[in-house]
Amino acid sequence: QVQLVESGGGLVQAGGSLRLSCLASGRTFSMHGMGWFRQAPGKEREFVASISWDGGLTYYAESVKGRFTISRDNAKNTVYLQMNSLKPEDTAVYYCAQGPSFGISIQSDRYNYWGQGTQVTVSS
Repeated sequence: QVQLVESGGGLVQAGGSLRLSCLASGRTFSMHGMGWFRQAPGKEREFVASISWDGGLTYYAESVKGRFTISRDNAKNTVYLQMNSLKPEDTAVYYCAQGPSFGISIQSDRYNYWGQGTQVTVSS
């Protein structure tokens, strides 16, 4: 069983930055693609960014491209989401998730384990 624990959320003004972290338990972290998703109140969960098992490939939602950066440190079992130039529409609960073995995906149904989420609120 894999446990994922997100941290780094909070309240920030528009234009500000936050860095989310997700610490994974277990010894298979380096073999899996990882992703970040978010869910705003009254909306469906949506894809934000994903990274391949070795960090060599990344995908981003169009809405965050150029502002967010996903990265990982396999030695620390941690995946990060650096969020810059934040906008009020980025307000949501952000979830990290473990995806396919030796792969990468933008589809939530390819992810088997999910964290509890961390709240990001961007004020205007």
